[in-house]
Amino acid sequence: MHYRPLGRTGLTVSEIGLGCASYWGMRAFDERRAVALVHAAIDRGVTLFDTGPSYSAGNAEPRLGRALAGRAAGLVVSTKVGTVRDAAGRLGKDFTPRGVVASVEASLRRLGLDSIAILYLHGPREADLGDDLLAALEALRRRGLVRHVGINADDAVLWRAVALAPFDVVMPLYNALRREMAPLIAAAAAAGKGVIAGAPLAHAVFSPAAFRPWRRAGLWYLLRALGRHRADLVRARALRAALDVPGWTPAAVALAYVLANPAVAAAIVGTTDPRHLADNLDASGRRLPPEVLARLNAL
Repeated sequence: MHYRPLGRTGLTVSEIGLGCASYWGMRAFDERRAVALVHAAIDRGVTLFDTGPSYSAGNAEPRLGRALAGRAAGLVVSTKVGTVRDAAGRLGKDFTPRGVVASVEASLRRLGLDSIAILYLHGPREADLGDDLLAALEALRRRGLVRHVGINADDAVLWRAVALAPFDVVMPLYNALRREMAPLIAAAAAAGKGVIAGAPLAHAVFSPAAFRPWRRAGLWYLLRALGRHRADLVRARALRAALDVPGWTPAAVALAYVLANPAVAAAIVGTTDPRHLADNLDASGRRLPPEVLARLNAL
């Protein structure tokens, strides 16, 4: 595993981090297998783990806490704030100072941690980034409950956050289908922000082996892609030939493409399959042949 500095945070993170969400966190996915994936990632040198209190119907965050019990030292664990579930399970937003503080305190209990390395605002609007919220985030940092503040949001909000002092890290959705994010990533890096790439495999469309409908996890990922990311599936067909590189899996090519951007500190991937995890981690340190990189950029 290779490592990169995360902006000016003082943190160094593994080039590839494990996203602990989606089917990985579902109760339908055996917890022993989920924990084994986390331990396998740690054994392979992964130091970055990302989750959120609303993921996997609320089961992902406490599951990660159980998986990291006794093994969290030296790891960079990030979680989210702002997306909440009501009693009926419906998702909503709460960026009030009181809601943010309560969410952080609950996340610390579920994760079994004394401090959150990176706390991301999850999907705020520009109007949510008011002085009261920014003051609450600074107060959490002064209390030692949060070390660094990040943001995972729409493009316009990320551009605003690049200029705001409280934000140390940005998480844009960046992959071979979303190359238009490169200018924002460059601006964030120039401002000293750390950059973590979300969805580097474009919600699994660059990992065809994940779509195995005869397996429950594969069916879940396939239905999600068809329901939420159908346009990405169609666009990915145009990249199919460019991703066909001897000695590489399509997922490895897609990850190496994201990591070819020197301003990106790490890419977050999720999986429920130990083989996929190993294949993805093998992409760390690999550099695409220049002609492949040029071919992808030309499409």
